[in-house]
Amino acid sequence: MRIRVLGCSGGIGAGSLTSALLIDDDVLIDAGTGIGDLTLEDIDSIRHVFLTHAHLDHIAGLPMLADRLFDENFEVPLTVYAREETLRAVQDHLFNGVIWPDFAKLPSAENPMLRYRVCCPGDTISIDRRDFYAVDVMHSVPSLGYTVQNSGGVFAVSGDTKTNETLWPVLNACDDLKVLVIEVSFPDEMQDLAAIAGHYTPKTLTDDLRRLQHKPEIWLTGMKPGEEQRILEQVTAAAPDKNIKMLSRGTVLTV
Repeated sequence: MRIRVLGCSGGIGAGSLTSALLIDDDVLIDAGTGIGDLTLEDIDSIRHVFLTHAHLDHIAGLPMLADRLFDENFEVPLTVYAREETLRAVQDHLFNGVIWPDFAKLPSAENPMLRYRVCCPGDTISIDRRDFYAVDVMHSVPSLGYTVQNSGGVFAVSGDTKTNETLWPVLNACDDLKVLVIEVSFPDEMQDLAAIAGHYTPKTLTDDLRRLQHKPEIWLTGMKPGEEQRILEQVTAAAPDKNIKMLSRGTVLTV
């Protein structure tokens, strides 16, 4: 399994692009502004999108993706998987015929190019020998993290979250956890804002990392532009025993 980092920033500017991970060549986890750098050939291979939640930095590229893939004579539709609340937000506020065409009714309501599938915490969706397992996490809106397992092991992504009681038991149950991508958006000095916004800081993240029984590669994502180095230094100082690195656009992870 090949995970290509298209975007991993908590904002835009100075080359920063927002959340999008390409799994092999056909599955996205989130569809932020990072998908804009894909070649047309790469875009045309995508047929599945797993959304963590409905915030714009995680879905901004989805309307343009659907527009690019639209074909009246399509063979395989584009399927979007997410919590019911997330799908409702996408339908009501993006693909509503005002902000963007409703591709769930095109070329016809009976046979649309864009399709939605509710994915609840605890659900597993299997796509070509990869099992995508949805995990409840704690953000300011209903959100999911995902574990992805194939014969090589398990890759996990937290989505946006703050301290929670649900992610860590799932990770500990993954005997072959190889890679964990986890968000930490604000430095410790912004703890009050992070708590309100539903994000980790270095201190709250490293407190939770003590619960992790495995020793995967840990990659930090979702940092606010301009705060990356300060956040990385605070995390590594608080957890010197962990294999922690900062994710960057263009990174390729393999499991």
